[in-house]
Amino acid sequence: MLIRALLYVSGVIVLAGLGTAVFLLNTFEALPVDPEWELTPADPPPPGAISVRFTGTSTLLFSDGETNWMVDGWFTRFGPLAMLGGKIEPDVDAILWGLGRNEVEDLAVVIPVHSHFDHAMDAPEVAMRTGALLLGSESTANIGRGWGLAESRIRVAVDREPVQFGAFTITLIHSRHFEFPDPEVRERALADPRIEAPLVPPVGVFEYKVGQPYAIHVSHPKGRFLIQASAGFADGGFRDFPAETVFLGIGGIETQTEDYRDRYWRETVEEVGATRVIPIHYDSLTGPIEGPFTGEVRAAAFLSAGGATLRSYLTEKLAAGKGLRIGTLPRYAPVVLFP
Repeated sequence: MLIRALLYVSGVIVLAGLGTAVFLLNTFEALPVDPEWELTPADPPPPGAISVRFTGTSTLLFSDGETNWMVDGWFTRFGPLAMLGGKIEPDVDAILWGLGRNEVEDLAVVIPVHSHFDHAMDAPEVAMRTGALLLGSESTANIGRGWGLAESRIRVAVDREPVQFGAFTITLIHSRHFEFPDPEVRERALADPRIEAPLVPPVGVFEYKVGQPYAIHVSHPKGRFLIQASAGFADGGFRDFPAETVFLGIGGIETQTEDYRDRYWRETVEEVGATRVIPIHYDSLTGPIEGPFTGEVRAAAFLSAGGATLRSYLTEKLAAGKGLRIGTLPRYAPVVLFP
């Protein structure tokens, strides 16, 4: 009788544990941004305006009506179990769907900000489908080569060298990836950073090594903006790159110290003289590619300080900054960046 009771209790515990695991891996926290910050779309944008569309993470489509170009171009989504131990590869159907949802057929260039899967994995297929040049680090180039992208469509960026695409002057600046506070995570994600040979998927998540992280500075007759998709920084790294708007990667900074967060803001927002901040890279990597954005998966949020810390951080910066505006982007709909 006792043995049967113990087996019953053990079974209940196992089922409860499995149920908890399923819950933590398949549900999401609330977004760490204020819904009132969302910018109003303009569909279609007025002639001559610079517009931006946001897919999620840091996939951004920019256009001035003549030239279209994209940051990252990541549309593949998969569940957390694949990230934990499985192998991943680009989902061509998802890429085609994402390009269609962004209403883009041709791109001048696609630029992954570094070579992790959520930035560079889909970029070679995006380049193939749109006629774009793939511009990034040597590690990103090896992702392109492994996917079969022609060498003529691959260019390795030179630090601080401006490149012209239509009226857009685009400069890639060597920067730093977000510094994970957990040493084991930091070791896996950032140590041994280079992809040394063509990477042929499917491969494990950590085979997409970080490569060289970049910030992207953009100058156009209409205005200037800076994209820092990963919440890392180098002291004085943007001193010579003024920008009215910063697309600010905020993922993970709630896990860092207050000093780190303040230095990041100072180096990335205040140093360039920005008056508008557009947060990016705050939605879940495993959330769906359509529908509303979702916050971090609960399993990850459970181990961090949570979105409330991040939202408070942004709210405090907004209150302290004279003339500063914070705006979030709707999904897929074009927003006028500069009229």
